Amino acid sequence: MTTHSLTKFSRIALDLQPPVARITLDRPPLNIIDIPMMEELAEALSEIEVRLEVSILIISSSQKAFSAGVDVAAHTPDKVEQMLAKFHGVIRALVSSKKVSIAAVHGNCLGGGAELAMVCDLAYTSELATWGFPEIKLGCYPPVAVTALAALVGQKHAADLVLTGRGITGKEAASIGLANSVVPEVDLEHAVQGAVHHLSHLSPAALAITKKAIYAWDAIHFDKGLARAEKVYFDELMKTEDAQEGINAFLEKRPPVWKGK
Repeated sequence: MTTHSLTKFSRIALDLQPPVARITLDRPPLNIIDIPMMEELAEALSEIEVRLEVSILIISSSQKAFSAGVDVAAHTPDKVEQMLAKFHGVIRALVSSKKVSIAAVHGNCLGGGAELAMVCDLAYTSELATWGFPEIKLGCYPPVAVTALAALVGQKHAADLVLTGRGITGKEAASIGLANSVVPEVDLEHAVQGAVHHLSHLSPAALAITKKAIYAWDAIHFDKGLARAEKVYFDELMKTEDAQEGINAFLEKRPPVWKGK
């Protein structure tokens, strides 16, 4: 007999219906990822990881966006190190998880939200979703994307998305390999359940070990690359006047005035 349990946090919900665990992002209206949400995600992922009866993890949203990204207010000099440590802790937990992870994306999937989706094993997107890494517009960069996006979509697509900060549709995201497939929004859950149906008939042990083998090479580079990207972020980027200006301009709702230093 399978057990079904639903745990409501303040910003997410964790629904356990073995072999599936679902984390639902639920911070109205746009699922901005603040530090408390990062802590809840870390707690939920820890709980899922020790459950042998769970082999599949779905990350989805109950709001009108998957996630519009990490809270810009958490990028200020007094908070940025704690923010990145906690957010990258979530990313590392997702990357190293033995569970097969599936992102179900609709609405805005931007910045840290897009990083969360891109490190899932599988991603299904609605055609009207907006994906993007707009950090450059704030005078910053997305450390997870600069580390791992090129391995997913190729160097030129990664450079385009990260350097321009432009948004792309779910259709384009699927066409460049950022998502497995694109469907009308009404069919998104059906697409996810199709993947779940396939995976739920397979050996959880084999899935976990095969997942480890698939990423064996990338995992070595991801760990080193993300640590390097973090170091450059703190030691170089955060010391520029432009990075401070970009964050301040966003918070003050005005256009940034770049100095190039």
